[in-house]
Amino acid sequence: MVSPLSLSKNVCVIGAGPSGLVAARELRKEGHNVVVLEQRCDVGGQWLYEPNVEGEDPLGKKKVLQVHSSIYASLRLISPREIMGFTDFPFLVKKGRDTRRFPGHRELWLYLKDFCEHFGLREMIRFNTSVECVRMVEHDGIGRDLKWMVKSKEKSKEETVVEEVFDAVVVATGHYSHPRLPAIKGMDTWKRKQLHSHIYRVPEPFRNEIVVVVGNSLSGQDISMELVEVAKEVHLSAKSLNITEGLSKVISKHDNLHLRPQIEALQEDGRVLFVDGSWLIADTILHCTGYSYTFPFLDTKGRVAVDDDRVGPLYEHTFPPSLAPSLSFVGIPRKIIGFPFFEAQAKWIAQLLSGKRRLPPRDEMMRSVEELYRSRDAASIPKHYTHDIADFEYCDRYGDHIGFPHLEEWRKQLCLSALVNADANLEAYRDSWDDHELLQQALKSPHFTQLGPGDFTI
Repeated sequence: MVSPLSLSKNVCVIGAGPSGLVAARELRKEGHNVVVLEQRCDVGGQWLYEPNVEGEDPLGKKKVLQVHSSIYASLRLISPREIMGFTDFPFLVKKGRDTRRFPGHRELWLYLKDFCEHFGLREMIRFNTSVECVRMVEHDGIGRDLKWMVKSKEKSKEETVVEEVFDAVVVATGHYSHPRLPAIKGMDTWKRKQLHSHIYRVPEPFRNEIVVVVGNSLSGQDISMELVEVAKEVHLSAKSLNITEGLSKVISKHDNLHLRPQIEALQEDGRVLFVDGSWLIADTILHCTGYSYTFPFLDTKGRVAVDDDRVGPLYEHTFPPSLAPSLSFVGIPRKIIGFPFFEAQAKWIAQLLSGKRRLPPRDEMMRSVEELYRSRDAASIPKHYTHDIADFEYCDRYGDHIGFPHLEEWRKQLCLSALVNADANLEAYRDSWDDHELLQQALKSPHFTQLGPGDFTI
């Protein structure tokens, strides 16, 4: 529903990563006054690499972590650059930079810096500013009438807490920072080295060690392939021994890389016992077991909670029904082509706050959330996968709320092609591909031809 009324709101965006930057851009386009609070010294969120992790808890068990980024030094994109850009700002190859189709993490960070500069977003951002608390200001209404007290603190002024009231808050803090750990018998008393991949950066500290990597995720596979070059042995512990052709090829190629089942228990003498009865003595256990959603600064009086990584209730993974549109979240969904989806979320939030659009009634939004939960339960999908989308059709339907264009067919097909190639050719898929026709379709599409030659230096 569209309304001709346009209202300007004072909006606080928390985080200057990809989702926070595009949220700030869309909010300002709608005429809102925007302040972005960013705890680090520059834009980029996860993509702003942090090499120094010495002060971090190895397993990330603290409520508030010192290190935000979980990126390791060698990390490269798992998707081709052509599908990654925002709809009006393609992720182009630039001279003198990383020109690969699957570039390293620094190249995506530079893209975000380019985005920030191109749209003049930096002036809205307060860097080195941590958010201490976000809470509702006492009121009698709900949703649209809410105000929010935001308490923040600048690093250079540790004793000074700034309190400000905003009409709306957009949470864009990402979800790849706070380690999700497995429950393994003996884990708390095992005396040797344990860490989460959150603080893994380079393989050298593991030279000549026997390392157990827990988790057969993309990061677990990536890190294992890197460790085999320096470690004495690498044992990849997976929930299922049914692995991809690509991983099978890697294991057969390296004599010191072994596939193991799940861990049954850890013993104080260094032994790692597996569920099939086998065991070994390890020097290090590296948990590549994913990340949890956490919002330690957010006080909603229980209206929004995180239950086994289900953030809810959230209508369309974005809006708490009882607090929308004054509180919203950008970047919660996983297993999507992220940047275009974040852009659609940001546009919807901005237009709701300006009064151009309306959300359904609260009861209707709650029914939609409950139906999502029922459908996931019926499909035996664990609760902590609630926000894993893996569905192009859902992304298109989401965009329909604001008339956002559907994902281009070439974007979908390039994404699928990369996934198929990775399954078959894990070690080389980033540098060897067979999607040249799709690539030519992409480069001739309006996404890449919309800009004049003066818009970028290429």
